[in-house]
Amino acid sequence: MDLSFNTEERAFQDEVRGFIAKNLTEEMKRATALTPSVFSDPDIGMAWQRALHRQGWGAPGWPVEHGGPDWTPAQRWIFETESARAGVPNVNVMGVKMVGPVIIGFGSPEQKNFYLPRILSGEDYWCQGYSEPGSGSDLSSLKTRAVRDGDDYVINGTKIWTTHAHHANRMFALVRTSDGPRQQDGISFILIDMKTPGITTRPILTIGGDHEVNQVFFDDVRVPVANRVGEEGKGWTYGKYLLEFERGSGIASAKLREGLKAIAELAESDLTGRAIDSPDIATRISEVEVDIDALEMTELRVLSALQTGQNPGAVSSILKLRNSEIRQAVTRLGVDVIGHDALAVEPMRPLYKLNHEPALPEDMLTVVPEYLNGRAYTIFGGTSEIQRDIIAKMMLGI
Repeated sequence: MDLSFNTEERAFQDEVRGFIAKNLTEEMKRATALTPSVFSDPDIGMAWQRALHRQGWGAPGWPVEHGGPDWTPAQRWIFETESARAGVPNVNVMGVKMVGPVIIGFGSPEQKNFYLPRILSGEDYWCQGYSEPGSGSDLSSLKTRAVRDGDDYVINGTKIWTTHAHHANRMFALVRTSDGPRQQDGISFILIDMKTPGITTRPILTIGGDHEVNQVFFDDVRVPVANRVGEEGKGWTYGKYLLEFERGSGIASAKLREGLKAIAELAESDLTGRAIDSPDIATRISEVEVDIDALEMTELRVLSALQTGQNPGAVSSILKLRNSEIRQAVTRLGVDVIGHDALAVEPMRPLYKLNHEPALPEDMLTVVPEYLNGRAYTIFGGTSEIQRDIIAKMMLGI
């Protein structure tokens, strides 16, 4: 694999750096640095999405006919790496990287014409209605039901751990439209306007004290049948397709490397009493760096496959598994580096909006919140146990 850039690619690298320098405000950069979650607050993330859209870069992984930039794998890699180095905000991941590809792959022409431009422009902000109480890893057992009534479905039930549902104006959801011998065969994929009467969103505060996830209740919510993506009862297929893109379409190694770099700089500073001098800390930093190198190589291979339209398949589970485990290793290392100062953490979010002097220096402010938030990495998007099952079945035939 040739990892050197040619003249055109270096010119593109300069273009990306120039775009970031022009459009990334200090407020965006600081907010991103002080956000412990993988999700930026909408006022920050969607401002960046609009800037990308103006440039024609709003959806790097989409086909060019739907607004994608038609980048080569090398250009995609350059863009993601430079974005991570600069500390740009995350856009609405659930719109661009999750429901967008499903609508492109299975949606009607009307759905594509309506929703895709709104995702690109940042007009719509999406949340994901998958998990339910008692239906997380065993998602096929979901009970939220949609009953056909003329040109509408009437939906009753509840979804849980719904990230940013309190911000979103739209949800994509898996709902049960029929019963049969195989639970997976009675599930449909529905697009829901969050302003529809009968929807109630209640906050769930996580271990870090932040309001990121919610429980959403549906009480006789009427949704047009036209909002169903693809065929009735085929939602399980579309949902799995979405999860493969969620798990396998990003470039996580660049951000992980920047996160490790920040921890290493803290370890070398007087703020931590030069924690790097501890053989344990120094060794763990090196071990995580090697893990990131290995992840990076896998991502490059997957990126090339995605560029040719191939579904990432089981390798998406490998990427999700390793990304989650390495993220947790980085955040755990950060807590050990700052030591007893971790006790001074302020469990609140967003940290960039604090209106008082924090108890810790700003360089250390997010270390513990990121660690606490990161406990969910090996759960959301499919637990690590589920990822290993998928790998065993699809790659080893077990």
